[in-house]
Formats: sequence, C-alpha cells, structure tokens
Amino acid sequence: MNTFHAKQLLPIWLVLLLAFVYVAQIEISALAQLWLAVGVFMLMLLVRTQAKKPVWRLVLLSLAAFLTLRYVFWRVNSTISYHDFLSFLAALALFLAEIYGITVYALGMFVNVHPLRRQPVPLPRDSSRWPTVDVLVPSYNEPQDMLEITLLAALAMRYPRDKLRVCLLDDGGTVQKRADSNPAKAAEARQRHDELQALCARIGASYLTRERNLHAKAGNINSALEHLDGELVLILDADHVPTVDLLENTVGSFVEDEKMFLVQTPHFFINPDPVERNLRLFSEMPSENEMFYRVIQHGLDFWNSAFFCGSAAVLRRKFLNEIGGISGQSITEDAETALTLHALGYRSAYIGRPMIAGLQPETYTGFVVQRVRWAQGMVQILLLKNPLLQKGLAPWQRLSYFSSAFFWFFAYARVTFVLAPAMYLILGLQIYDATLLGFLAYALPHVVAAMYVSDFLFGKVRWAFISELYELMQAFYSLPGIARVIKSPTSPSFMVTPKGEQLDSDFISKLSGPFYAILIITIASLLFGVYRYFAYPLDRDVVMITMGWELFNFSILIGALGALYERRQRRAHPRMPAQMTAEICFDAAPGWLPCRVDDLSVGGLNIRVPGATQVGAAASGASLRIHNAALGRMSELPLSTRSSVHDAEENITYLGMAFVTPDDQVKSEVISLVLGDSQRWVNFLQGRSDNRRTILHAYFLLLKVGLRNAIGHGGEITRIGLTYLLRLVQQIVLWLFWRVVVTWVKIRNWALFRDAQS
Repeated sequence: MNTFHAKQLLPIWLVLLLAFVYVAQIEISALAQLWLAVGVFMLMLLVRTQAKKPVWRLVLLSLAAFLTLRYVFWRVNSTISYHDFLSFLAALALFLAEIYGITVYALGMFVNVHPLRRQPVPLPRDSSRWPTVDVLVPSYNEPQDMLEITLLAALAMRYPRDKLRVCLLDDGGTVQKRADSNPAKAAEARQRHDELQALCARIGASYLTRERNLHAKAGNINSALEHLDGELVLILDADHVPTVDLLENTVGSFVEDEKMFLVQTPHFFINPDPVERNLRLFSEMPSENEMFYRVIQHGLDFWNSAFFCGSAAVLRRKFLNEIGGISGQSITEDAETALTLHALGYRSAYIGRPMIAGLQPETYTGFVVQRVRWAQGMVQILLLKNPLLQKGLAPWQRLSYFSSAFFWFFAYARVTFVLAPAMYLILGLQIYDATLLGFLAYALPHVVAAMYVSDFLFGKVRWAFISELYELMQAFYSLPGIARVIKSPTSPSFMVTPKGEQLDSDFISKLSGPFYAILIITIASLLFGVYRYFAYPLDRDVVMITMGWELFNFSILIGALGALYERRQRRAHPRMPAQMTAEICFDAAPGWLPCRVDDLSVGGLNIRVPGATQVGAAASGASLRIHNAALGRMSELPLSTRSSVHDAEENITYLGMAFVTPDDQVKSEVISLVLGDSQRWVNFLQGRSDNRRTILHAYFLLLKVGLRNAIGHGGEITRIGLTYLLRLVQQIVLWLFWRVVVTWVKIRNWALFRDAQS
C-alpha cells in the first residue's frame, strides 16, 4: 500500500472545501465565470497527468468540486424564481433532483479518493493453522444441474478436505413445503428434497433443510449455522461457481487479522444481462456491475467499509454468532450484516480478483425484480439503521454506508430529469430561469467536469451514458418500490431473482409501457419546442437549452427501447471466449491433431481444426487433450459432435462439440477446466477494459445500437396489431354470420307462424 494516507489529508480536504465554499459564493459576471471555468478545466487537464499520485488525485477532485459549488450557488441565486405555484413546485422538484445528483457525485469522490488495491494474504505454510471452512450454498427453486455444478466446483477448491465442508441449504424442500395443503406443491417439494439429498450423498456434500421458510435467505443460513461449527463461512449463491483458488486468496486475511469479519470478492458474470444481450455489447462493453466491483468496493475498502454482497464472501463465524447470525431486518441482509459488524469495531477486506462465475437475470422482468429488491433493501437500511446515526461507526464509515444507500434514490432524479423538459416545452411551466450565457458559464462547466471526473474514476469500467441508460431502465419500477418502503419500511418481502431462463423467440418486454409513454411525451416536447422557438423570441435561450436536454433524453430512450426488445436465448449454459490451444483425436481417425478452442461452457465448446480430412471423422466420438490451468495438468475429456462445417477458403473445419460426462469425476474435471481458473476471468475483464470509448464515440454507439434494436419494436408492434386486427375481423365476421342466421331463423319462424294462422 502507498505510504500516503488519504485519511490523514481529510482535514486538509475539508478546509479546502470550506475555502471553496467561500470563493464559490462570490458573484462575478457570466463572462468572467466562463473564463474562470476554462482556466480551472485547463488546470484539471494538467493535473490529471500526475493524478496517479494521491495528492494530485485529491487536487483534481477538488477542482471539479469547485466548479460544482460555483454552479450550485449560481443555481440557487439566479435560476429559481416564483412565477406561479405549479411552476415553483416543478422548479423545486427539479432542483431537489439536481441536489441529489450533486450529493451522490460528492460522496462518490469521497469514497473513491484513494482506492485500496489489496493483495491476497498468503496462507501460513503450516496447514494446521488453517481454519476450518463451511461452504454454504443457499437454494430455493434453482434447477438440480445448476446446483450440481456449484457444489462440485466448491468441492474442488484447493483446501484440505478435512477442513472443508460443503453444504447445500435447501429452502425448497423444507418440512413446511413437503406438507403443503396443495398436493401438487407438496409432491414437488418431496421430489426436490429426495433428489437433492441423493445428489449431495453421491458427490460428497452435506444436505441441510429446515422446518419452516422463515426470513428468506438470512433465515436459511442462520438455521444451517446451528448445525455447523466451521471457524469460517463461505457463502455462495446457487449459481455462483467458485474457482479453485477462492479460499487460498481469502482465508489468509483471517489468519493475519483476528478482528477481520469479512473478506468479500467480486461477483463476475458469464452471461450478459438483458441490456448487454439485447444491445449485443457483452463482449465489448464493461458490464454494469464492474464499476462497483472494480472501483467502488476498493474505495470503500480504504475506509474499512467494504460490505458483504450476499455471495462470494468469507465471514468469521464467531462474529456472526455475536450478532445472532445474518441480519434479517431488511431484505438486503448482506449489507445490513456488514453495517452491524462494522459498528462493533470489526474489519472487512476486499480482494478484487474475480473468483466466482455467476449468472445474471436473462430477461428485463428478472432484472427489474432483482434491482427493485436491492433498491428497497438499501432504502430500508437508510430508514431503519441510518448509517449517519449508527453508533460505533467512524465518520468515514458513516459517509461510506450513507453513500451506498443514498445512491438508490436515483429513480426519483432520473424520472424528474426525463419529465422536466416537457414541463416547460409542453406545459409552459417556468422551471429553470437562465440565459444561454449563464448556462454556458456555470452549468456546462459543472457537467463537463463531472463527466471528466467520472471518466477519470471509472473510465476503464464504465462507458459514458451507460449509467444513465441503466438508471432509466430501473427508475420507473424502482420509484414505486421505494415509495412503498418509505410508507412502510418493514413491508417489502424477499423475492428470488429468476436465473437460467431460456427465451425461444424475440419479443418486446411486457414492461415496455412506461417507455412508450415517455417516448411520446419526448417527441411531443420537441415539436412544442420548435413552436416555442418561433412563437416566443424572448425565450429562445431557455428553449434551446431545454430542447438540447430533451434530445439527450431522446437518445437514452432509444437505447432503452433497444434493450427492451428481448433477444432469444436458447443455450442452457453460457459460453465464454477461451482462445486455448489443444489437441483432438477422433475415434474414427486415430492420431492427435492440433486445434484451437474458441469458447467453452460446461455443456460444450467450439473448436477449429486445420484441414478438411476431419469432417467425416468428426461425425464419430472424439477426445480432447487440453491444459487444465485450474488443476495444473493436462485433461483428456470425451466429446461428441453437434455440428461440423468446413471453410474451404480458409481450409479450416469448425466443430461444435459437447462434453460427455459419464461420471462425477469427469464432470468435475470439465467444470474445473471451464469455470475453475480465475485468471480467465481476469483476462476477460482486462480485455473489456481495453475497449475504452471517448464520450462522443460512446454516445453515437449507444444511439446506433439502440436504433438498430428499436426498429424491431415497429415490426413487432405491426405484427401484434395485424394479429389483433385479424382477430377483430374474424370476430366481426362470426358476429355478422350469427346475426344473419338468427335473423333468418326469426324470419323463417314468422313465416311459418303466419302460414299456420292463415
């Protein structure tokens, strides 16, 4: 660790900020402010060349904070006026959204002032000093094959078997569920209980369940802890497959520091989330979670505030017992547990090496379920256990936890920023009194500096405008969820995130409604803006500013619509790029041939073999000989052929192969090859980090991929419209036919009646 300690300079930073507050409130002309902003920004460019040194990093962040403070004072003193009651309410709502954003921005600078890049502490050479570890895999409704992969990988971790116990915690086969009043549900629970119990017995894991499903995941873990005695507890979600070195890189911290209660590692995902998949950016763009796991957690770690994220983490059992186990007052039991233990004076650590491979929600609906739960849980923590008032926390820990919880109010700010331009352009509400020169002198420098700081802090892990896209895609559903928590802080219940979904066809997400409504409002706003520009010449400055803002909103909305066009996903096991050399031998053509593995999953792989002579032989079985980095030796694995294509121009045969796993030993070896080497995940993340984009490039790329997918909405809506139209025509024809028949019967009966009377 660098000998410079940002904590020691914290008082200096605060003094500088106080000085900035004094300078920031000094009024000067808009033109003078513009030149001042240009000078400060030029100084920021100069300072950034030295910003690897902590002191210059602090200077850079302070200069950006100065421009923001100048903007805030100008905003308060010059842009908020009382015109009428509705305008004032709208102006106040917008101002509060801006203050929220600036607060989160300031807290983010504080948290990330000096990220701690901690290296794993080596385990003692004397293995008798190594603590015992219980590996807990909580499960509710996940499929058996997913659980089997995670359990086999956990059993393959490099750690003495007499000190390691792997446990499946089955909340889907509890006594309560097996005795359900619904016979079908009870039978399903009994079948799950018997099958998973047999699985654990076969592979050497322990099976645990409980009487009743109380307190969701936290209750499941706490119930299991009553039956276990390991000194440390490794918690893994059912879909989080560990690499072989996870315990090697985490347990040493507990041996070195007796007050260490947590070592958290990143959540790394091998499948794209709905936004990445639908926009087809997974292999190119850093994932949404990377900003948190590759930057922010390191910043929190410096302040001894890295918190438990629910999985891929090792905890000291003794300290868990001290607080009665995993906390359960909120539905984000992980962060709540860490907050409680930090308040008792215990320490946490964050090791930034990705050592699990997990699954993200495949559909936008699953994505929303997950994010609304996170938002509600963090707001619960803010309301029920306010970090700013929590006894036992150091001041910097209070700010760190407050930053993590307060962030989730972005839904309010994002919805406000989307609707605000329409308040002026359509409704004529006066929400932002500013001249074009004032905006250029105060607002634009603040925005540019904020984007520059964001690029400095997160440029390798987050493209420009991606945060706005993800926030918008969550906001319309998070905001009602947050409102429910504010109304009743203890009301939310834990909802399991759907995983492993397969999509058979392309379709528009059923949650697209709010985005269509906002798109219509945005287009209407732009049309009204053109009208206002010519109809109200004195307001042209404000109209131009607001229309520019609305055009930005339109661009993000196009990206959101593109992400809402769900792309089909039929693979049960996601494939990750491999680029590994190997040898293949076909049963029908003995002899090892060099080949290259392009990608891998636990289900199969794609291989390229030079030449054409293997096409016929490929129809038979085969064996693959490849270096298994996780096991440190060569693996020879049986394969079957799924597809075979020869490229005559390149003289290469492309083979789609499936692993053949006749027993658990071979299956475990395949899992180690595919998911057991953490260096593969490090290399993959590094490759995405190298794909940095300038702000303009990122903007136009997002617009392009959004438009490409958004066009699919038109075709799908047309198809749905035609389907409904055909159904309507069919119903009309049937109704007319029925009316004709009924009328004919009536006429016929009347005729018969009349004849009978005559």
